[in-house]
Amino acid sequence: MPRSALSRQPTANPSNRFEKIIYDSSAEFAQPSAEDEPPRPPTEFYRDPCRRALAWNESPDLPFHASLNPYRGCMHACAYCYARPSHEYLGFSAGLDFETKILVKEDLPAVLRAELSAPRWEPQVVAIGGVTDPYQPIERRTRLTRRCLEVFLELRNPVTLVTKSTLVRRDLDLLVEFARLDLAQIYVSITTLDRELQRGLEPLAAAPSQRIAAIETLAGAAIPVGVLVAPVIPGLTDHEAPAIVEAAARAGARSARHVMLKLPHAVKQLFETWLERHHPGRRAKVMNRVRAMRGGRLNDPRFHLRQQGMGLFADQTRTLFAVACRRAGLAQEMPPLSTAHFRYPGGEQLPLL
Repeated sequence: MPRSALSRQPTANPSNRFEKIIYDSSAEFAQPSAEDEPPRPPTEFYRDPCRRALAWNESPDLPFHASLNPYRGCMHACAYCYARPSHEYLGFSAGLDFETKILVKEDLPAVLRAELSAPRWEPQVVAIGGVTDPYQPIERRTRLTRRCLEVFLELRNPVTLVTKSTLVRRDLDLLVEFARLDLAQIYVSITTLDRELQRGLEPLAAAPSQRIAAIETLAGAAIPVGVLVAPVIPGLTDHEAPAIVEAAARAGARSARHVMLKLPHAVKQLFETWLERHHPGRRAKVMNRVRAMRGGRLNDPRFHLRQQGMGLFADQTRTLFAVACRRAGLAQEMPPLSTAHFRYPGGEQLPLL
């Protein structure tokens, strides 16, 4: 598939925890100088044949069981992304590989249609974008997310969608139809309103002001839209939660949710390296507060704790967020979606029992 020459800040490429043989690219530089930077490879796109469209989870922390991800890897290159270690299962690194080696599920719409058309399918909400962003830049060319939305709309199956991209506005025509039948909820993810901080944290994602504008566009079209303040980074962005909630509410958001920073596997090293490079004076404070919320560790995978954390700082954040939502008039959850309109291909509606 074609390559992209989009520029990015250099990112480390830590070794894959599943691989025994490690290639050290630094050996190529006999006498590196202070000005040397790692090479910036172009983004590569790989065809990713898929046999199944939907992934399943049994986590009590998530409000859905079925999810759909058109891509593996993400061009947004967010320094904190919890999904980075998923690339290690493919033989890649969670670092630069995650940002520059993107797997594209070209046949996903057809596979999805077959799964939803099967008699065993029980209509239910499907979450789009739970791992990587369904509207990352490559979506402009492949239109995979849009084509999957067309399948969901044809069969009247409800969806939730999370993105930090303004490209979601391209599909306004479809989303209006979803909303008319109570079939969709959109969450726009915002980490910070500080443009300079955001530029470093999320190099290829839309500016915060553009995401607020996307909320306004969706709300203006009567599409249920909320803001996902994620991740909340203690000691760096936690103080911004009320301002983000207020800005989203002014733009027309109906709901607000938040998720605390989690640093699984290689993300620990990558994020701490990012802090040392961009905010060295805050590195110790941020990392210590993460440990305070994670029982002395940098990640706590236990159910009921991994999304919100524990301890003083986590409690303070929850309280601050709840107060901000009340003041802004936002609920922390949106009304449930409907499965009553589901129909099989050809227009046959599922009988109500």
